[in-house]
Amino acid sequence: MEPTAQPQQQRATRRAPRVPHAVQPRVLIEDHALIGDLHTAALVGKDGAIDFLCLPDFDSDACFASLLGGEDNGFWRISPTQPVQGVRRRYRGDTLILETELSCASGAVRLVDFMPIRDGAPQLVRFVEGVRGEVKVRSQLQPRFANGLTTPSVRRRDGTFGAVAGPDALYLRGRPGAEPPGFDTELTVRAGDRVPFVLSWAPPYEDIPRALEPDTALEATEAFWLEWIDRARLPAGFEEVVKRSLLTLKACCFEPTGAIVAAPTFGLPETPGGERNWDYRFCWVRDASLRLHALMRAGMFEEGKAFGRWLIDAVGGAPGQLQIMYGLRGERRLTEVTLPWLQGYGGAVPVRIGNGAYDQFQLDVLGEFAAVLHTAVELQGTLTQAAEGAFRQLAQHVERVWRNPDHGIWEMRGPKRPFTASKVAAWAAVDRWLRVIDQFGLQEDRARWERLRQHIFDEVLSQGYDAGRNTFTQFYGSKQVDASLLFVPATGMLPATDPRVVGTVKAIEEELLVDGLVLRYRTDLSDDGLEGEEGTFLACSFWLALTYQLQGRTKDARALFDRVVGFQNDVGLLAEEYLPRERQQLGNFPQAFSHLALVNCAYTLAEGTPPAESTRAPQLH
Repeated sequence: MEPTAQPQQQRATRRAPRVPHAVQPRVLIEDHALIGDLHTAALVGKDGAIDFLCLPDFDSDACFASLLGGEDNGFWRISPTQPVQGVRRRYRGDTLILETELSCASGAVRLVDFMPIRDGAPQLVRFVEGVRGEVKVRSQLQPRFANGLTTPSVRRRDGTFGAVAGPDALYLRGRPGAEPPGFDTELTVRAGDRVPFVLSWAPPYEDIPRALEPDTALEATEAFWLEWIDRARLPAGFEEVVKRSLLTLKACCFEPTGAIVAAPTFGLPETPGGERNWDYRFCWVRDASLRLHALMRAGMFEEGKAFGRWLIDAVGGAPGQLQIMYGLRGERRLTEVTLPWLQGYGGAVPVRIGNGAYDQFQLDVLGEFAAVLHTAVELQGTLTQAAEGAFRQLAQHVERVWRNPDHGIWEMRGPKRPFTASKVAAWAAVDRWLRVIDQFGLQEDRARWERLRQHIFDEVLSQGYDAGRNTFTQFYGSKQVDASLLFVPATGMLPATDPRVVGTVKAIEEELLVDGLVLRYRTDLSDDGLEGEEGTFLACSFWLALTYQLQGRTKDARALFDRVVGFQNDVGLLAEEYLPRERQQLGNFPQAFSHLALVNCAYTLAEGTPPAESTRAPQLH
C-alpha cells in the first residue's frame, strides 16, 4: 500500500525556530513583486512603492534601498493620497509587467510597472490608469545613491528633471513632448485616464538617454516575454507554476554574459532581526548546475549552451582555482563590506554587500562544476578541446584534494569539516569524468579513475554513514543530519530506494522537519560561526519531495510539493526561507535556488518515477 504524506506531518513535532524580537517592517518581503530588464531588477511593494533597485546592473549600488532601512534610503511611491482600502495585483499574462490596482473611497487606479528590455540606457516605466471614480494620486520619487547613503541634487536639465550625485544620474519624463513631471507631484486621475512616468539612468557626464515612447515600450516588453516563454517545453500538470518560475529565473539573468544571480537583492535576512544577511547578487556554480539542468528540461538549449560557455570561460584554465561563486562578468574578488547607515530589514544588521564566502574552499563545488561540464557537453553533443581539458584538470584536482575538509555546501563560517555531501560531490566529479571517457572514447587510464571513484565511495560508506542509526551524517563522525545528504541519490551514488538512503530520509524527517518543511541543518547543533536560528529552507523541501518521488512515494511527493508551492506570494514568487510560526517568507527575494528546485521537482513529478535499473543519475535539482 502506497504511503501518504500524513505520517510525515504527524512526525513533524519539532517547534518552529525561535527568533529574536524584530521591528515589523513597513512592507513584508513577500509583499513584493519583481520587474526587470535582464540587467537589473526592482522590487515593487503592494503599497505602490519601488523600495529596492540597483542601477545600472544587478551588482551596482542601489538608488532605492528603503526596504533595507527607511524612506530616507530611497524609494519611488505612486499611490492615492487617500487611505488605500484594497489592493489587487497580477502579472499581465506570462510576462514581467506588473499591474497593481489600488482602491480607495473615491475610486480606483491601476499601476502598470515594467522595465523595457535593455537597449541602451536602463529605463523604468510606470503608468497610472484610472479604473473608476476620481482619485488624487501622489508620485513621490526620492532616490538615494550609493546604497541609500547619498542625497542627490535635483535640478532641471535639457527640459527634464534630474537627480545627480557622484557617478549616478536619474531623469524623469512623461510622454514625449509633454511637460516633464516633478520628483514630487500630485495629479487627479479619472476613469479612462492613462498617465506615464519614465525614469532613466545615465552617468551625469553623458547625455540624457533618448526619450522613450512608453506605449511602444509596453507593447515591445509584453511581446518579448510572451515570445520567450512560448519556447518552453512545460511539464504536464504543472504548466502555470513552472512558467512563472522560469520567467522569474530569466529575470535573474544578466543578459550580457548569461550569468544568473542567486537573487537580485542583498541584505534581506534569514533570521528576523539577526545577522545572517548576505549579498546574493552573484553567480554560484551550484546554481549554475541547477540552471543548466532546468533549461535543458524546459527545452531552452540555446540559453544553456551560452551559459555553459560563459562558466567555462569564467573558471579559466586552472580548475584548482575554481571558486564557489563569481561576479556577473566573471569577477573573482567579491570583497565583503557592511553598510552601517542602513538599519536593516526589520532591524536585521549588519547589511552587507560583497560576499566573503567567495574564497572559501568548498569541495562540493568541484562536483557541481563537473555536473555543469557534463550537462554542457550533452547540450553541445560534442566534446570540445576546452571542455575535455577542463574535465581532465578537474578530475586531477579532485584526486589531489578530495580528502581535505571544507566549509560545506552551506558556506558555514565555522571550522572546516569532512562534510559527507562534499565527499559525495567529489565522487560525482570523478563519475562524470568516467562517463565522458566512455562516451567519447578518450584514451585515458580508466582504471585509475575507477579506483579513485571506488575509494571515495568506500570512505563515504565507512565514515559518513552511521550504521547504528541507519543514516548518513552531516560530516564524518557527526551525529547530526543535513538536508544536503539528499545529494546521495541525486548524484547516482546510491539509488533513492537503497535502505541507507531510506534511513537517511527518515532521519531528516525526524530531525529537520518543522511543520512538515525542511531545515538545512540544526543551527543549535552545528557550529556555523553565526548566532541565531533560521527558517525552513524552501529548496530543501522541494528536494525532499523529489526524493519521495524517486522512492515511489508519489502521494507524499505531490503533497509536499503542493504545500511548498502554496507559500508563493500572490504573484508566484518565493524567497529563500519560510517561517512556519510567523507564516512569512524570509531571505533574499526572489530566490533563484527556490525556483530552480521547484522547476526541477515539477519535471520529475510529471515524468514519474524512473525505472530502478536506470543508470542515469536522478536529478535532485
